[in-house]
Amino acid sequence: MKFLIDNALSPRIADALRQAGHDAVHVRDLDLQAADDSAILERAASEDRVVVSADTDFGTLLSLGSGHEPSVILFRGNSPHSPQRQSALLLANLPALEGDLAAGCVVVFEAARIRIRRLPVDEESTE
Repeated sequence: MKFLIDNALSPRIADALRQAGHDAVHVRDLDLQAADDSAILERAASEDRVVVSADTDFGTLLSLGSGHEPSVILFRGNSPHSPQRQSALLLANLPALEGDLAAGCVVVFEAARIRIRRLPVDEESTE
């Protein structure tokens, strides 16, 4: 899978995904660290990448559009905050999430559960 890691998360997550065989870049690798969220979504969609972030604005932006891409993975609330734990959680769950991510969804990692919302997201289900 291909991933675009948002500025809200460490570049070490992109490193861990690459080490696991995925095509992963951090927004800093693309000089997008100052870009707004809509530009990041556009770049991810154009390169068929899944956005990985802790910024819940991506859910809002996806609800305003009606598209099925890009998929977004969000770390929320009491989910792990260290890049090592976030990477481990992500890599451990990717095999089960690949189909949903390929079809278009928002995946939310929380402390005790993982939620999946299919795209397009309606306003009532926005994270």
